[in-house]
Amino acid sequence: MSAKRIIMHIDLDSFFVSVERKFHPELIGKPVIIGGSAERGVVASCSYEARAFGVHSAMPTRQALKLCPHAIVIRGSHGLYSEASREVTDIIHNAVPLYQKTSVDEFYIDYTGMDRFHDCYQHATELRHKIIRETGLPISFGMSSCKTVSKMATNQAKPNGQLLIPHGKEREFLAPLNISKIPGLGESTSKKLYTYGIEKIGDLQKCNLVFLETVFGKAGRFLWNKANGIDEGEIVPHSERKSISTEHTFHTNIADRATIETILVSMTEELASKLRKENMVTSCLAIKVRYANFETHTQQEKIALTAAEHILIPGVKNLLRKAWNQHRPIRLIGVRLSNLCPGSYQINLFEDNEERIRLYQAMDKINFKFGDKTVCRAAGMAIGTRNFNPFMRG
Repeated sequence: MSAKRIIMHIDLDSFFVSVERKFHPELIGKPVIIGGSAERGVVASCSYEARAFGVHSAMPTRQALKLCPHAIVIRGSHGLYSEASREVTDIIHNAVPLYQKTSVDEFYIDYTGMDRFHDCYQHATELRHKIIRETGLPISFGMSSCKTVSKMATNQAKPNGQLLIPHGKEREFLAPLNISKIPGLGESTSKKLYTYGIEKIGDLQKCNLVFLETVFGKAGRFLWNKANGIDEGEIVPHSERKSISTEHTFHTNIADRATIETILVSMTEELASKLRKENMVTSCLAIKVRYANFETHTQQEKIALTAAEHILIPGVKNLLRKAWNQHRPIRLIGVRLSNLCPGSYQINLFEDNEERIRLYQAMDKINFKFGDKTVCRAAGMAIGTRNFNPFMRG
């Protein structure tokens, strides 16, 4: 008989805002927006005081300021957020045997089997207090038998709270919640459920599985499982992989800048897409140039945390100018992104406008569904995937 699962979900409340308030206490209690300019920027994060006016992440800043004109807008600091995330990670790493870091401010911890030696909820409570005490950041957690229910419990515990859902009480906890609370449930699916009069998760629990599969296809099983608190997802151990890279070897040595840059764009796009798919960001960019005699040169530079090719591609082109003697034909070209750390695309929103964000979201949605390079920049289309051999290394 397998041990009953005990999963803890941790979320740092309004992480970017909380870090800013740690260094600027005068922001406490005020509506704060972290993000881009009012002209074309978007909201990366916002305080609960701003949320009360309807402000939320990924909203255009100009719209947010219409809803909350007295909000304080801050551009944000990548370095501060990365360091704060590392501090929390170190505390968790030293406290539990198995955890998963899913973003810069979110973690899962597997306590399964530890109930023979500890009161797991008490241990989780002490860990939360330790993080608050040592980092000065507010934090919420949920604990239950699976990742989905624990994440939803955390959301109910916010701000700065905690909630235990005992084994066997999952359906009871979920029933009164709106279906929009289900992680991963898209807006179009929610609207379709509403047309059938399904608004609460309890309504969904009463639905026949065959009906859901008939109406929603494979997603029907997903909906039924989530509504009933069924989630077999495992905790993937925290990875310390540091780089992702790719190389291209030419059939004949080449010295045409346009062709070389086209290939670099394609390789960089694919690596950036992989980072976003895995919720990773990079802070170091490098290229490798190998000549016909196998002489190899590399160039690298530190950059702000990102997974966006509109930032990476100009950097790659600049490094090519530094690394390549244009009088010598190239045998091999490579791109490497390193100093990786968990972080979702939101960390790049400070530099982006809303149109660009929508473009990335649309491109990623299509590529993740139909395969890499289904859509890409025109500059990267000259190289086919059959000539492109990416590899990843830890």
